Amino acid sequence: MASSVETLEFQAETRQLLRLVIHSIYSNKDIFLRELISNASDALDKLRLESLAGSTVGADTSDLHIALEVDRDARTLTVRDNGIGMSRDELVDLIGTIAKSGTAGLLEKIKESQDAAAAQSLIGQFGVGFYSAFMVADKVTLRTRRAGTDAGTRWESDGEGTYELQAVDGLPVGTSVTLHLKPVDGEDGVADYLAGWKIRQIVKQYSDFIRWPIRMAAEGVQGVEEGGTDEDAAAEPAVETLNSMKALWARPRSEVTEAEYTEFYQQISHDWLAPAETIHMRAEGTFEYEALLFVPAQAPFDLFSRETKRGVQLYVKRVFIMDDCEALMPNYLRFVKGVVDAHDLSLNISREILQHDRQIQAVRRRLVKKVLGALKTVQTKDAERYAKLWDQFGRALKEGLVEDPDNSQALLELLSLPSTHDTERPTTLREYVERMKEGQDAIYYLTGETRATVENSPHMEAFTAKGYEVLVLSDPIDEIWADRIPAFDGHRFRSIAKGQVDLDEAADEDEGAEAERTRREQDFAELLPWLTSALSEQVKQVRLSSRLTTSAACIVGDADDISPTLEKMFRATGQEMPPVRRTLELNPGHPLITALRTSHATDPGNPALTEIAELVYGGALLAEGGDLPDPARFTRLLTTHLTRGL
Repeated sequence: MASSVETLEFQAETRQLLRLVIHSIYSNKDIFLRELISNASDALDKLRLESLAGSTVGADTSDLHIALEVDRDARTLTVRDNGIGMSRDELVDLIGTIAKSGTAGLLEKIKESQDAAAAQSLIGQFGVGFYSAFMVADKVTLRTRRAGTDAGTRWESDGEGTYELQAVDGLPVGTSVTLHLKPVDGEDGVADYLAGWKIRQIVKQYSDFIRWPIRMAAEGVQGVEEGGTDEDAAAEPAVETLNSMKALWARPRSEVTEAEYTEFYQQISHDWLAPAETIHMRAEGTFEYEALLFVPAQAPFDLFSRETKRGVQLYVKRVFIMDDCEALMPNYLRFVKGVVDAHDLSLNISREILQHDRQIQAVRRRLVKKVLGALKTVQTKDAERYAKLWDQFGRALKEGLVEDPDNSQALLELLSLPSTHDTERPTTLREYVERMKEGQDAIYYLTGETRATVENSPHMEAFTAKGYEVLVLSDPIDEIWADRIPAFDGHRFRSIAKGQVDLDEAADEDEGAEAERTRREQDFAELLPWLTSALSEQVKQVRLSSRLTTSAACIVGDADDISPTLEKMFRATGQEMPPVRRTLELNPGHPLITALRTSHATDPGNPALTEIAELVYGGALLAEGGDLPDPARFTRLLTTHLTRGL
């Protein structure tokens, strides 16, 4: 028996807020069903919890589920659950959250918001996802009865000025929300929400992993065998379960098979291969979440494309929120696929809020450490498998040395770099340090466009002759990280193309080397200042070199100078770089340099000497893979002097 109807009026501010929810906040109207199913799932969770605690008398938990019911004649869609239900007071409190104190402040914040996404996140903070139903319905009727009570309540509103409350007898325990649907309107994004395929699509996308079965009558399928009696024909339609309920991340790892992991990975990544590594984790405490992450066996074709989508799927209590949550995974780990299911976020949280949420940042830090730790384990236990992973994702991981200083040391441990120690097998920095010569305090490296360019560089000559290992860095990103990372395991990184290198001192040789250097400096005391003046537009200084054994000259930069390769990279992107004058180093034992010294001492005014100086500089520039400032002049001078020599 129903009691009289009580009509209550929304506050003016609440009416404005409702209009925003209905007309402005949500860009995708399909999410109304996600919101209602999520509310129903929460109600089922609460009933199960209270029944376990013994506080709900007579609660039937034998078949907890969510039912979706379509009535085409009445144009209604009902979301029904047999969960905890609500009393009249709870109904006013929970469904009326929007009318609580603070609405004015919330409304003001929404008005100040610059975009719908930010406004949506504010709405989510006040828990009014239920009102998204008014985006697709002209009227919403809610019937509910709390477990352990006899009284039921009906709530009804058209989302405008008022809502009705009425006590109703005979309602089952639980809640049903009936939407009196608006006409289909493609321009306004209102789909045909009576169509079974559309309902299945929404459930599959947003609510597939809800732990409770979501049921709906199967279209065109009866619950009896074909050819049954007339009495059978009147039987209830067969019921189908729309969701899989297989949230692998919520199950203990011991209960999940590798085949299930592979199937799930292939489903979310659209990859036909099995994952190379699976990371299954659960965090409890002030912020609970589960994560299931995968490292692919093969890099996607668009790994280095600007349009590449990155991030993992974000769920909140098994409800799908977004596909590519960038806030949970840094750019350099964009190849990682998977799911993070947070328990304490709003369903309507936006990407903008996620980027600044402290709990999300804490989750991100832990996920990154887990991924890097998993890669380190593979590196330690299976070098061959790690070599394949590095071949696929090494370049992306190097980006982390620039982007993520907090994890730079962990990333340095993962580096697998070519070096002069072995032309076939790359080395780790740990292995490099273990092979360092006695007295060597730096990790030597040289960057260049290709391995061949680096290996044949004049800068390598003395290091090769004296047996010093040099890292051969030819990836474009190497130019950046090697210059920014100060040290590994207490050993600084040092480019052999910058600053002065004295390997005799590093090797702690006898005093004879020092005496030899002094003698050579005296022999070249007049030539070096003259060359510095003659090449003043190209170089800042000309000096003798201790790094050359066979080449006549090389060009080196100061410790803080930008490298020529990096300078080229910047120019290629349209960034103008100020000209950098570097130092020309001469090999005092090379016949060309000694002849140049003799000629200058004999006839310092000979104009041909200046041309020879240009050729020496140009040759050094070409040897390091640089570009000549005037190729035509260099060719002309070279041809002239070769002709004279012949």
